[in-house]
Parts: sequence; C-alpha cells; structure tokens
Amino acid sequence: MLIFRRLCKFSSQFKESTLTAISPLDGRYASQTAVIKDYFSEYALMKYRIKVEIEWLKFLHSKNMIKQGNQVLNLTALDLTYLDLIYDKFDVTKSFRVKQIESTTNHDVKSIEYYIKEELDKNPILHSMKEYVHFCCTSEDINNIAYSLMMTDAKNNLLMKSLEGVINKLVQLSHDHHNVPMLSRTHGQVASPTTVGKEFANFAHRIRNHSELLRNLKFEAKLNGAVGNYNAHLLAYPNYDWPILSKQFIEELKLKHNPFTTQIEPHDSVALYYSYLNLINNILVGLSRDVWSYISINYFEQKSIKSEVGSSTMPHKVNPIDFENCEGNLGLSNSLAQHFMNKLVISRYQRDLSDSTVMRNHGVCLGYAVVGYRSLIKGLDKISPNYDTILNDLENHWEVLAEPIQQIMRQYGVPNPYEQLKELTRGQKITKDSLREFISKLALPEDIKKKLMTLEPKDYIGNADKMARLI
Repeated sequence: MLIFRRLCKFSSQFKESTLTAISPLDGRYASQTAVIKDYFSEYALMKYRIKVEIEWLKFLHSKNMIKQGNQVLNLTALDLTYLDLIYDKFDVTKSFRVKQIESTTNHDVKSIEYYIKEELDKNPILHSMKEYVHFCCTSEDINNIAYSLMMTDAKNNLLMKSLEGVINKLVQLSHDHHNVPMLSRTHGQVASPTTVGKEFANFAHRIRNHSELLRNLKFEAKLNGAVGNYNAHLLAYPNYDWPILSKQFIEELKLKHNPFTTQIEPHDSVALYYSYLNLINNILVGLSRDVWSYISINYFEQKSIKSEVGSSTMPHKVNPIDFENCEGNLGLSNSLAQHFMNKLVISRYQRDLSDSTVMRNHGVCLGYAVVGYRSLIKGLDKISPNYDTILNDLENHWEVLAEPIQQIMRQYGVPNPYEQLKELTRGQKITKDSLREFISKLALPEDIKKKLMTLEPKDYIGNADKMARLI
C-alpha cells in the first residue's frame, strides 16, 4: 500500500501534456521553463499587445485627440482605471475570445483590436472612443513595441537572474579554491602552474562583463505608421509634431526610440541582444568543456548520489552529464540566436512577413539557455578538487620550472639560457634532483641559486592566488 501511494504521488507530478509534448522545453524541462510562458507564450504576446493598444489609447487621450462629436473627450480617473483593467484582468480564459475572433479575421493583431472594442462597448462612456483603438497604427507598430517590452521584461526578470546565479557560483569557486595550485595546460600539454580558483575567476570576469552589456541594452521601438513616415497621422492631425510624440510615447515605456524605419522596426537591437547572448553561451560552453576535461583527468571529483545511475551497464560510472547537458542546450540556444541575428535584420522592401514566425521563437532560445545555465550550476555544485591528483601531477612535472630558471639566467647574463633549458627539458623526464643539479652548475650568485633550489612547481603560481580573491 505504501508503494502504491508513493507511485500515485509520483505520477501526479507529471501531466500528460509534458509526456506528449513535441519540444523538451514543454516536456522534460517543463518545470524549469514554465515561468517563460509569462513572457513568450501566445497568451503573453496577446497581453503585451493589449498593453500597447491601451497605452496608446490613453496617450491619445492625454493629447486631447480623442473626440466625442466635436468635443474633446475628457475621461475621469475612474474611466482610465477601466481602461487599465482591460489589460490587468486579461487572462488565459479571455485569450480564448481573442482566438475565436482570429478564427474569423485570420489576423492576430486585428483580433486584439476587436477584443478591446468589445470591452469598450461594455462601458457607456468608453464606447464612444472605440474607433481610436489602433488609431493610425499598422500591426507592426503594436507588434514591435510589444516584443520589445516582452524581451525587456524577460531579460531583466529571467535571463539576468539566471546569469547572476552562474556568476555567483563561479565567484564562490574562485574564492574557495583561490590557493589550490594546479598545472595549466596549453595546447593540451603541461604548462606553468595556476590555481583552481584563478581559472574559475577568468570565466567569472568574462561572463560578468558581457552580462553588464546585456543588462544595459535597450530594445528599440517605433510607432510611425504603415511605412514609417507618419502618413496617416499627419493627414488626420497635421498640427501635431508626430516624431516628437512617437518618441515621447516609446520612451515613457522605457524603450529606445528608432526614428528611421520602414513598416517594421529593423530589429538591429534584437540582433545585438542575441550577439551578446551567443557570446555568453559560447563562453559557458568553453567552461563546461574545460570542467569536463578536468574531470576526465581526475582533477575534479563529482559527488555521487546513491539513487542515481551513471550507466545502464557499467555500475561504477559517475558521468559529467550536467556539463554535457549544458553544452547541448546552450548549443541549441545559440543555433536560434544566430538565426535571429542573420534573419531579422533583413526584410524585403518596406516589409515582408518572414520575421513574424521567427519572432515567435524568442522563448525557445531563452528556454534552452535557462536549462543550460541550471545544468551548469548543478554540475558545479557537485565538483570538488582532487587534491592528491593535482599535487601529484605538479610533483611529476618539474620541467615547468624551466621558464623561471631561464628568466633568472637572462637577468644575470648566463649565455643561451633558453637553449640550455630546451636541451635539458624538451621531451625529457625531469625530476627535482636533475633540475637542482642543473641549477647548481649555473654561474649565479649563491643566494639566487638557493632561491631557485627551493622553488617547487606548486609554489610557482605568480599572482593567481591574489587574482582569484579579487574577482
């Protein structure tokens, strides 16, 4: 009975929709990506469009453009609150009405306009202003602003927080292991020592820098009509400075105004956003591969969880699956990011519709990135340095001290220092004793010889310790 209850509880955690989903973002990873639906689902797009339409309607009213007969329509605070409620109370259930309208119009933005008009018809005062909904707008005026708001909110509320989690973890590892010496590997071969913490600090610094560029990026937007020239606006209200009004409206939404467009805002800021995201993802793929490689040479140990299985046939395996998962998901995110960069900045003449279906996939790109970041943090939480392996490796590679010995020889005028050490070390097995024998024969002051004699690979770390603590 206990087993049965546990089985029922376990099965209740899974909805059939997650098991039959085409995309793993809505299936296997649904619990990690559900929050993205608040920004990039079909319902979310509808809600952001409604927000733009309502804000534009209120803006027109604030400029005394909305008339009832020959009189300017003056709305009370209560009337304006009703307008806000059209947006505030729009939920998934009400989105079905929009889809119902769209089944007739076959136009998603027009369906939003008609939905808002239906809501205005329910109010005897606001009914008279319904023909100002979507006033002088082309669909792309509403769309580009809606998408810019969506992407701004998702960037600030989801993406930046995910990246902060990665940065914080890397900084923690930098500080925790700031003085753990280890061999570097350049070209896959042993090289001058560093510290475990410094190598994590390198990645923390890079991600932090590029995350700030991402944080400060403002998405551009436009509201200038069918081909970007305010044709309808100037005909209807020729005495208004429409470029100034458009700029004011867009900046009040905390977006960047783009004054030069065709029917569409050309998406350059979107492409720039994805160039930053692509770069950050590539850096983290590099980190995942490095940690994976360190695990493979036993520099890092992974915590094993008793209930988990590493291999279906090899019971001993503890595989670095979190880093592999991160690499795969960030690769998927980047494939979309690169397509956005290449596709969205190109449109035929004043507009074609090929960007529309692409723009609907912003949430997919972000979803794979978020899954990748979470896998990376999960993997980093499981690793710890294998001190024995790291120190043994340092002890077995005294040849890395050829670099500092060479520099001292140069400093004191010993002839052919590089060539002497190349002859001694290249392709040779060097021990502590053989290196110290070489040092003892050098024409150097005795105190300098003593300094070199006491130098060990684990101590030759430069300022790596300090740099790891500075991050």
